[in-house]
Amino acid sequence: MSAKVRTHAKANSGIYFHTRYQSNGWPSAGYEAQVNATHADARKTGGLYGVKDVMDYPAAPDDTWFEYRIRVQGKHIQVWIDGKQTTDFTEPAGWKPPAGMDGRRIGLGTFALQAHDPGCRVEYKDIWVIRLP
Repeated sequence: MSAKVRTHAKANSGIYFHTRYQSNGWPSAGYEAQVNATHADARKTGGLYGVKDVMDYPAAPDDTWFEYRIRVQGKHIQVWIDGKQTTDFTEPAGWKPPAGMDGRRIGLGTFALQAHDPGCRVEYKDIWVIRLP
């Protein structure tokens, strides 16, 4: 999956994958690839939220379009921001997700784009998804 993304001041967003529709609340299934340059949350763009975080320093600044790429093959998840790898995580056998995130597992599902806070301004365009064998 790849997308062009642009955050604005204090935006807190995410790209969920291997998730499913819910009528309310945050997606409980799948993983969240964090999108955050200047929000107070220390977890920044390019990490897997709560699993393999990129802390304190975002991989891309606000107000600039950047490419966000996520690759999942088997249990292996990789994330790149503008061609620079920021996350490389393999879900281990017997995986126990972090507390309160029981659905953080590789599986089947769809994508969801999150705008976490009122006033959150983030833009997405040129979204591409290729199903891997």
